Amino acid sequence: MNALDDGWRLTHLGRLLGEAMRRFDERVLHLMAHNVDVPLALSNLAARAQVSAAHIHVTRHLELQGTRLTELAQRAGMSKQAMGDLVDQCEAWGLVTREADARDARARLVKFTPTGLAWLQAFKDAVAQAEREFRAEVGAEVATVVSIGLEAYAGSPA
Repeated sequence: MNALDDGWRLTHLGRLLGEAMRRFDERVLHLMAHNVDVPLALSNLAARAQVSAAHIHVTRHLELQGTRLTELAQRAGMSKQAMGDLVDQCEAWGLVTREADARDARARLVKFTPTGLAWLQAFKDAVAQAEREFRAEVGAEVATVVSIGLEAYAGSPA
């Protein structure tokens, strides 16, 4: 391989996965911005690109019964400070609240508010729609193979 041949940088698996995830997340946010069941203020934030894929980390990783900030950060592969900033924004938007952890009085749990649960349902609906669109674009067989391959790869040890 010629060291000056750098076409591989655009076509390697990591780059393609990253581009696919960005495209998928952008589509999900677009669908959420246009979902009539999403509270108008949140829909407007999504439509104006104020809600980013980073905010989706909170939506993806927050358990219904609540999750500690450190655990949220770990699941999302982010620093505690970065996740804290996202949670602060989500709290200001009314998506989440922080409550005392019944198991440890020193700890706080991040929990969805009723508005946050509506947002979570819109996220679920948008993900399902984006997956249907992916299947339609690449075909059912390819979509199934990609899904099985990604599950195997994501679940295997590094």
